[in-house]
Amino acid sequence: MLFEEFGSLISQVCSRSLLAADRYLVWTVIVNPRAGGFTIRSRWKEHYRQLTEAAKKAEKNTLRRGGPSDTARKEGEAGALGLIFTKAAGHAEEIANALLTEAQARVAPRATAVQAAPAERPFYLIITAGGDGTSCDVMTSLYHAPASVRENFAILRLPMGTGNDGSDTWELGKALDLLIEPAALAWQRALRLKTSSGKGPFLAFNILSVGLDAFVTHMTNKTKGRLPGDSYKVWVDLAALFYDLIYKVGYMDVRVRDIEGNDVKAFREKLLLLAVGESGRRTYGSHKWVLPDDRNLCAMRQMSLFRKFALKGLFSRGGHIDKPEAILMNAGEVQFSAEYPLLAQMDGETVRLEAGDFPAVIELTGPVIPVIKPNTSL
Repeated sequence: MLFEEFGSLISQVCSRSLLAADRYLVWTVIVNPRAGGFTIRSRWKEHYRQLTEAAKKAEKNTLRRGGPSDTARKEGEAGALGLIFTKAAGHAEEIANALLTEAQARVAPRATAVQAAPAERPFYLIITAGGDGTSCDVMTSLYHAPASVRENFAILRLPMGTGNDGSDTWELGKALDLLIEPAALAWQRALRLKTSSGKGPFLAFNILSVGLDAFVTHMTNKTKGRLPGDSYKVWVDLAALFYDLIYKVGYMDVRVRDIEGNDVKAFREKLLLLAVGESGRRTYGSHKWVLPDDRNLCAMRQMSLFRKFALKGLFSRGGHIDKPEAILMNAGEVQFSAEYPLLAQMDGETVRLEAGDFPAVIELTGPVIPVIKPNTSL
């Protein structure tokens, strides 16, 4: 019943969306049924309220041509509303790949038909209704798609998980407003980690980081569901005590270049963490403001145990950036080497970097992910 209500209300919003108004809109909602936005009763109650308000708000718009994708329609009753449920980790990427194949068959042969009718030029909307892992899977698929197909897509990431650091907004109603109100299509960059050993490359779309915070992410993933309360917060506290005992904090040689490839700064420091965002003003760890201003690189120098406990609370509101341990700047490429192995995390997924992986490079790609932004020109 819950998913039937969710699908019906989402379908009502999509059928009256202003997105790509001159095109035939084809939508698919990729749903993680285990996401906290569905399974936590209080959260679902609030989401249902916002969905109902959004469907009512959408009634002011004209009913448009469009419907669920052919890929979704194969899923029976849920698919008739545009819903496809993920069944395992990585399934969302498989679904997105199927949508790209469908679009390539329907759009690519008509790519040069500039005067084609809207019904002949479908525009594909992928809505992710899950956590950061679900949206990351879909964006990975889009990243690898041919540009000629990708330009006929947009992704909307609903905050239906527990952290939602990679969603388009932190409130469901505001995310749905991007479909109901006039909006603009934009292109977002990705983050790519490359290693000297050839391991990878690894992709992220929010924040890619190495060091203590990657360790927290790694341990949170291993113990999620087995620790009481907020397991991420528990591991933040434990990492302050034990990280130095598990991973040696040695010197890191870091060279930073801007988006045009010009040298910005080179430094050698003992670093606890090095984080690079797709842009500034980004969070991870359930809205911890590691990048609270327009700068997209933050490094934190090694510090005493007392200072770790003194500063860890500042990450929630971004107060750490004024402290002497913080190094912040804008970066398009960051090359780094470390004395000892360390963990890297890409939007919540982790990998261990060994001696042969250095020097490694974190780089911003060109704009590759089609996203929806408020139309500020109106």
